[in-house]
Amino acid sequence: MSAGEEPARRVLRSVFGFHEFRGLQADVINHVIAGGDALVLMPTGGGKSLCYQIPALVRPGVAVVVSPLIALMRDQVESLRQLGVRAAYLNSTVDWREAMEIERAVEAGTLDLLYVAPERLVTPRCLELFDRSRLALFALDEAHCVSQWGHDFRPEYLQLSLLHERYPAVPRLALTATADQRTRVDIASQLGLEEARVFLTSFDRPNITYRVTVKENPRQQLLSFLKENHPRDAGIIYCMSRNKVDETAAWLAAQGREALPYHAGLPAATRDAHQDRFIRSDSLVMVATIAFGMGIDKPDVRFVAHLDLPKSLEAYYQETGRAGRDGLPANAWMAYGMSDVVLVRQLLDASMASDAHKHAERVKLSALLGYCETPGCRRQALLGYFGEALAEPCGNCDTCLDEVAMWDASVAVQKALSAIYRTGQRFGSGHLIDVLRGEANERALRLGHDRLKTFGVGAEHSKREWQGIYRQLIALGLISVDVETHGFQLTDAAMPVLKGQEKLYLRRDPLAETKRGLKEARRGRGKGAAAPSLAGDDTSLFEALRRTRAELAKEQGVPAYVIFHDSTLEEMARCRPVDLTGFATLTGVGARKLERYADAFLEAIRDFR
Repeated sequence: MSAGEEPARRVLRSVFGFHEFRGLQADVINHVIAGGDALVLMPTGGGKSLCYQIPALVRPGVAVVVSPLIALMRDQVESLRQLGVRAAYLNSTVDWREAMEIERAVEAGTLDLLYVAPERLVTPRCLELFDRSRLALFALDEAHCVSQWGHDFRPEYLQLSLLHERYPAVPRLALTATADQRTRVDIASQLGLEEARVFLTSFDRPNITYRVTVKENPRQQLLSFLKENHPRDAGIIYCMSRNKVDETAAWLAAQGREALPYHAGLPAATRDAHQDRFIRSDSLVMVATIAFGMGIDKPDVRFVAHLDLPKSLEAYYQETGRAGRDGLPANAWMAYGMSDVVLVRQLLDASMASDAHKHAERVKLSALLGYCETPGCRRQALLGYFGEALAEPCGNCDTCLDEVAMWDASVAVQKALSAIYRTGQRFGSGHLIDVLRGEANERALRLGHDRLKTFGVGAEHSKREWQGIYRQLIALGLISVDVETHGFQLTDAAMPVLKGQEKLYLRRDPLAETKRGLKEARRGRGKGAAAPSLAGDDTSLFEALRRTRAELAKEQGVPAYVIFHDSTLEEMARCRPVDLTGFATLTGVGARKLERYADAFLEAIRDFR
């Protein structure tokens, strides 16, 4: 046992109420307590925060946590104070009087953790404060922000390499939930962490059920998904544009769901108010652009839905990872279609970025489209992108729950490619499908396309089937989309298939989700409803405990999960402790929460009986 391990375990139990470390937590914590630098990659909900919070309580001095978002700082500090930890934050919401008090506490050594934005940390005033103070460690959260290859590039992070130069004896941790190999190398280089020990855990989130469906009527598809799986749960819906966010939120509200919009076009006060309502609600749906979510420490998000393609698989992993942080079942649902693929490719091609960056983004887009179109296990595809092999299919994604049919599409693809070539590589899917199906409409007649050899050769396939074929051909890179005309063009990769030199197998689009798949989603790990592993009276007790928690949270003006996570209430409902000794054994019950909350919850259990 290392020198730091015993005090670390005491803090884990007495402060945070956990009995055992998870995964590589103990290794990271002991390494940092001993003074080592670390690059930590753990999935959202994997317990990254403990990797710096426990060393902060064991090592002498104040731990400085560099965080990119005000909401994250506030949530973390509220949660830590509930545990009796001396924590504070310095950001634009703190007035000068309070800031001076916090600075005095840092210098006097009466704080355990200080959260600060990167913009503030690099100011002379802040650095001079640290020069006068005893520092336990620096934790650089959301470290992918430092990388030009990450999905949330933050230029301010580039200056954080000065911490190593200015405070060489203070250990540093860089932490992130998502980074491929290229991004990891870039993080280490930008932050001067080339010599740091790398802790890479599994990226798997087994409690999340992944589903991707082809767009037909996306709003109705979304509504069906919510009614079937999450009629009352809190969740996040991502859209690409601000207008779509506003329209979707208004439409959901008209359907009787509590829903709010969130995007950069809203006044700051409105965004803050909406975010506060979401954090404190058990059932609100936030409809947002990707401006929302990073660092939101809300464990009971039961679903994340995408109505548009995310930017990359890293972004998708990061965004879906905001569901089920408490370890209970959750859903990641996405609807995508031809228009998404075309739009994203056009935006990429029209970008003013460097050729190297555009090439990197094309690789990322190809990986994302490959994930959407895979006939195999989605979890295997997702983890494989991050360099992690999953030996067996997961059994908890749509392609595992609903068998995917493949077919020899070689002849159909030849027809589809020939239609592009013979019409001059200037038209999109709508006109091409009309030609293939022999639709003698005004446009086809005016252009003379009714006299082409390909006119009517594809009548055996429906419009939907042809849309699926073209969508998959774009995803496979056999077709590109012209930025100006929006027309489809053949790539070099298409020629062997067009000439009949290669066979091509495509996935057959399902007409609808199978009853078996929906039944599995409702019954199994993908349901995501409250207390899914409880039954009978335990479920009723769980709801009574939630009411008790809500009352306490309202009294204190904090989110309900700051009192206890759903997973702790679930354990409470199953075990039904009768005294303080039994209550103290529950996961998530440390000394401070035992003192503050045991009586109220024990009374709720006695009243239920």
